[in-house]
Amino acid sequence: MPGTDIAEAQRIVLGELPDLPHLAELPDRGPGADIVGRTAAFLVDLPVELYTGRWRVAARPGRDLRRALDLLERDLDQLTEQGDGYTGVVKVQAAGPYTLVSNVDLAAGGRLLRDPGAVRDLTASLAEGLRGHVDDVRRRLPGATVLLQVDEPSLPTVLAGRVPTESGLSAYRPVETSVATDALRSLVDRVGAPVVFHCCAADVPVSLLVAAGASALSLDLSLVTALDPLGEAIDAGVGLLAGVAPTSGARAPDHKDLVDRVRAVWGQLGFGRDLLGRQVVVTPTCGLAGASVSYARDVLAACRDAGHRLVEE
Repeated sequence: MPGTDIAEAQRIVLGELPDLPHLAELPDRGPGADIVGRTAAFLVDLPVELYTGRWRVAARPGRDLRRALDLLERDLDQLTEQGDGYTGVVKVQAAGPYTLVSNVDLAAGGRLLRDPGAVRDLTASLAEGLRGHVDDVRRRLPGATVLLQVDEPSLPTVLAGRVPTESGLSAYRPVETSVATDALRSLVDRVGAPVVFHCCAADVPVSLLVAAGASALSLDLSLVTALDPLGEAIDAGVGLLAGVAPTSGARAPDHKDLVDRVRAVWGQLGFGRDLLGRQVVVTPTCGLAGASVSYARDVLAACRDAGHRLVEE
């Protein structure tokens, strides 16, 4: 979400998305509120710090990690206060292990991605931390069902071997599909909540994410070119968070336009309309941090209304 006022952001989320609210994130607040720093706060026994503008593994917890934890606690407090009595599904988000290892450095230099042992350690640490996070939200909102979104925008680049080294003259070795599948499956098995994998990049490895145990996929539908894997996922009962609403603009789209975009892809997939209301959620294509607050509010309302229309028709 845009801005720096967590109370306002959470009010908008709960007001416009009463059927599927989420814990708001405000990266405009700076380090520790960004996707990497915020998720690093969940790591167990693997502290991080900022060094020359990048996150890296630290010898011990310090000021940067305390700031990330403090911001997270404030956000959770707002969700607890404003969501008091809520009994539906609530979504929380965190970066996935491959996005983290592509953006966090080893203490000795170079991305964590360069060391397979470090990747395994981080994945296990993240899974344990996210399990604790899910349990914490359940305690705060005892009537709610927690849905965990794992953001993996870097996964296609990791699999393709396109993550550049620090010199920029070469790239790290690609991670094998089987290795990535096993790692993500281990995380899904550990966190104790249904997992939505989100990736707003091109070349999303849909089959890999399904094999890893995804309950749903969150995709920018305009970037999905290979429809067969997506169709197979939907046929297997995997949900689709259909990213069709632009993340910024002068004016939010009409909900009818969003319905048309979803139906166009649905028609290409060959499924009947009866499944739309059961397996599809209408969403923006990615995060709204670059939008204005008014646009964010309006586009969430448009997504909500589009979802209702899909169910009603």
